[in-house]
Amino acid sequence: MERLQKILAQAGVASRRKCEEMILAGKVEVNGELVTTLGTKVDPDKDTITVSGRPIKGEKKIYVMFNKPKGVITSASDNKGRKVVTDYLKGIDERVYPVGRLDYDTEGLLILTNDGEFANLLTHPKHHVPKTYHATVKGVPHGSALDKLKAGINLEDGMTAPAELEYKDIDEVNKEAVISITIHEGRNRQVRRMFEAISHPVLRLKRVSFGDISLQNLKRGSYRHLTKDEINHLQQIAMSGLLKSKTPRKDT
Repeated sequence: MERLQKILAQAGVASRRKCEEMILAGKVEVNGELVTTLGTKVDPDKDTITVSGRPIKGEKKIYVMFNKPKGVITSASDNKGRKVVTDYLKGIDERVYPVGRLDYDTEGLLILTNDGEFANLLTHPKHHVPKTYHATVKGVPHGSALDKLKAGINLEDGMTAPAELEYKDIDEVNKEAVISITIHEGRNRQVRRMFEAISHPVLRLKRVSFGDISLQNLKRGSYRHLTKDEINHLQQIAMSGLLKSKTPRKDT
């Protein structure tokens, strides 16, 4: 017996939070009876579960790493007819969704899955899963400017968590620098806004790793399935981040 919202998420219906909203909205029935109570336990092998009148069924879990090109929407569909990430997933019949987002002009590593529990685990702000980007910025930031980002900088939506940064390349001719930055949050356009805050706007941005999983030699516009070890590793990183967030600080 498992909680209903967990079964729905595991079946790829949506994230657990969204499944909870569906239950509260009266869209879910178990054995023909409407269920609106969160935490209701069901047996997916014996009970008939429907969402908006359609039965759910066990779906093979898919975990994909995709090297997103610039100019592609991080979405399963787009009403303006622009290219979306799922356009590149030829050969995958299951309906998968992006874990987090990369904006239109950002390229690099994106994970897609139909496992709502897994997606929620990786994106929940309490789990602090690290994500590393290579940012090509205008000008060459002084170490003191990068120190502001390392300590956390105040944006319009609040203070950022401390980031890890290092120089990767400096182009004196074009007056550009490539900076590696690792963040543990997932705010909208966060990396771009952080560099704008120190007056070094981002010219090009690429995510190169998610946790300890990196693009390696995956070509732009290509995908591959994550291995079991990689899936387990990402789950462990997320859970260890949650434990750290729950550990009370000691006074010094």
